[in-house]
Parts: sequence; C-alpha cells; structure tokens
Amino acid sequence: MKKKLISALLSVAMVSALLAGCGSKAEPESTPAPADTQAEAGSEAEPSEPAESVAETPAASGEGKVYYLNFKPEQAEDWVDLAAVYTEQTGVPVTVVTAASGTYESTLKSEMAKSEAPTLFQVNGPVGLASWKDYCYDLKDSDVYKNIESDDYVLKEGDSVLGMAYVIETYGIIYNKALLNDYFALPDAEITSIDELNNFDALKKVADGIQAHKDDLGVEGAFTSAGFDASSDWRFKTHLANLPVYYEYKADGITSSPAIKGTYLDNYKQIFDLYITDATCEPSLLSGKTGEDAASEFALGEAVFYQNGTWAYNDIKDNEVADEDLGMLPIYIGAEGEENQGLCTGSENYWCVNKNAAPEDIQATLDFLNWVVTSDEGRDALANKMGFVTPFKTFADGYQSTNPLILANDEYTKAGKTPVSWNFTTMPSEEWKNGLGSALLEYAQGTGKWDNVVTAFVDGWKTEYDAANEAE
Repeated sequence: MKKKLISALLSVAMVSALLAGCGSKAEPESTPAPADTQAEAGSEAEPSEPAESVAETPAASGEGKVYYLNFKPEQAEDWVDLAAVYTEQTGVPVTVVTAASGTYESTLKSEMAKSEAPTLFQVNGPVGLASWKDYCYDLKDSDVYKNIESDDYVLKEGDSVLGMAYVIETYGIIYNKALLNDYFALPDAEITSIDELNNFDALKKVADGIQAHKDDLGVEGAFTSAGFDASSDWRFKTHLANLPVYYEYKADGITSSPAIKGTYLDNYKQIFDLYITDATCEPSLLSGKTGEDAASEFALGEAVFYQNGTWAYNDIKDNEVADEDLGMLPIYIGAEGEENQGLCTGSENYWCVNKNAAPEDIQATLDFLNWVVTSDEGRDALANKMGFVTPFKTFADGYQSTNPLILANDEYTKAGKTPVSWNFTTMPSEEWKNGLGSALLEYAQGTGKWDNVVTAFVDGWKTEYDAANEAE
C-alpha cells in the first residue's frame, strides 16, 4: 500500500506538460499580485518539489493557447491526459501545471508575475476571490457558464461572474462496514447497528468499544492516526474546524463573520479528543504522522474510521477494503439535532479565467472549459477518471460518478438529512489555520492547553480578519 501511495504522490508533483507548441502573447497588464490573504485548504497529497516534465515549444504568433494552474495534485495526470486529447482534436496547445501540496497560493502569485501567466486558475471561495478578483474575467456571457446548474455554484461581484465551481465534494468519517459489523456483533457492544450510530454519544461508545476490543477485531485502533504534517493537518485545522464554525453561523443566522465567538469549541474538543485517544498511535507521535500513514492504515484494515473526503477514494481503493465495504458518517460533535445532520458538502474549487491574458488566449481558455463540460471525453474524465460530482447540467445523462463515497452522500440526501456547508472558505487566512494547527498539536502532545486552542481560534480569527481587510 505505501509503495502504491508513494508512487502516486511522486506522479502528482508539479507537472507541466507540453501538449503542442505555445505561442507568444502580449504581456499581462501590470496588476500587482495580491497579498497572502487567500485561505489555502490542505491538498490531499504529500508536498513535493516542482518539476517540469516537458519543455515548451513556441507556436505561431496569434494562436490562442491555454495554461491551467491546477490545485488538485491527485488529479494532475488526469488533467494532463485530458489536455492532450483536446490538443489532438483541436490543435490548441494546453499546458497543465499542478502546484505541490499546500503551495497553491504562493505558486499562483509567482506564476501571475510572469509574462506567460496562467490563463486558467482557481480560488477557494469568497476569501480567495477577494484576493484575486482584479484578475478575474467576467464569465457571465460564456458558454460554460450557461451550463452551470445554478448561481449557487458561482462567485459573483455585483452582476459579474468571476468564478465557477467545477467539483462538488463531500467529507465526513469514512468507515469500514465489515469491521464495524464485527464490532456490532460483539456480545458487549453498546451500539449494534449503523442506524443507531447517529450522534456523538453513539460514536464515542462505538469508538471506545473498538479500542477496547482492538485485538479481538484485528485492528490497531478505532481511528487512523491524526497526523500533523502538511499532508494531513488540514483535516483538523480546516475540515474538522468547519463544524464549530458551521453550527455557530447556523445559530446566529449568518454566513460569514469578522469575529467568531467559539460557541461550539467544547464540541470541537470532544471530537478531537476522540480522534487522538481511540487511535492507531499515541498522541505523542502525531507530529511525525502523515496523510499517507492515515490512508494506509485505513486501506489495510488497521483502523475502522478515517476522517477524509470523496477524493480519498483513489488512495484507498484496490487494497484490503472492498468498495462495497466503504461508507461515510457525518462528523458528529454533540450539537443539538445532529441526528438529522448529513455530510459536509461544498466546493473550494472555483475556475477563474485571467482577464489580463491575451484576448486569443482568453477565448482559447473559454473554449477549452466548455469542451471539458460538454464533450464525451471531458465528461468521462471528470466523472469517472477524476471521480468528481460536478455542478453542470451536461452531466445529468450518463456521467454520474460510481465512487462509493459519493454514493454514500446520495443516501443521506435521499434520507432528507441536512448537509453541512463548507464554511471554512470564510476562515480569515492561512496563517489563522497554521496557528490553530500548532495549538492543536501542542494540546495533543500534552505540551499545551486547550485554552491555547481557544485563543488561536477566537482571538486569532479577529486578528487575521482585521489584517486581511486592512491589506485591502
């Protein structure tokens, strides 16, 4: 398993693929690069050094071309392959570059300062758009925008459409059905069916029971290791932290805030405590644990639970856990009414077209995007090879993903459960996340107090929000 993961991670290091000749274009307008205010969510692959795969060859002057700076390392090769098909069909050169894990914002700033800047890039939501809106072409008259299901999936500034989500993703607590059923069958199991596992108290009983019977069940722990290197810490400082933000916003009837009260931080503490107590390793070892470790532990059947999302399927499939044994639970934190809670569903992946690119390159980029969401090749790549759920009307007929983790989300939707929105796109900065992550790790290792986590969460939020808005 680890050899497989290492191979996959090496293959998704920054890739620049020449798919046909590139042409010269006008220098971009001298819009200054924005300050580092966009909150970067953690990517799902190990950090790696950038690497150019093929040298570029100039094309005839005046030909449009596409340069896509991709955010998602786990789909890097898929994008290169798809771009090659487009170039073969149209003759339009497409370059795909994928930023290494956790470096998208800094890579984007660097690339935008070049004469051959990306024509297609992405932001993570409203916070990211605030940093890059001066670079964004208005998509409201484009063909690709006409295919979006609704404006719920776009980023607007007034009447201008500056970004479009291209993938809707879901995360929660992935679980091994076979191992969980083994626990349910134990004579002293307090919870005996998945239907009873619908709140934090039930989750804790199950996790505690699995941990107590780990030798009987043949596992190392209930939960995979909660690693705190850059390939894994985003699961807790961003995705898990979304839950207390979601419930606070919901209670206050808001969708963003310059300050956070921390109303649900006790709930955040109890789920985090469960993760690090009923786990495959001691909390003192978490600083050295990685995202690869967690994926491997789950894929090899060493743990029953693994907090991650639909994108993790490619890392865990074809190992010890059969597709039919993959399920996903909501992240229960003990909030009132959570029995009706669904999975965390949303997007932090919004396409933006660089308005400072040459006109022919802008048009080439718009044409490429429309081909991606309307052609058989593009739809098959997004739905089946990349495993995406997309917000485009063109995918309704015959291009639905078979990813079992996506199908798990469909079951919650059909049951009328309320999905948890992705409010982490409103987190004030990457620095806020880093401060929270450091405080969480110190708490887990016993070198810091939970009060420091609260301070990083609440005080740090206001400090970073104020700094970001002063920078504007």
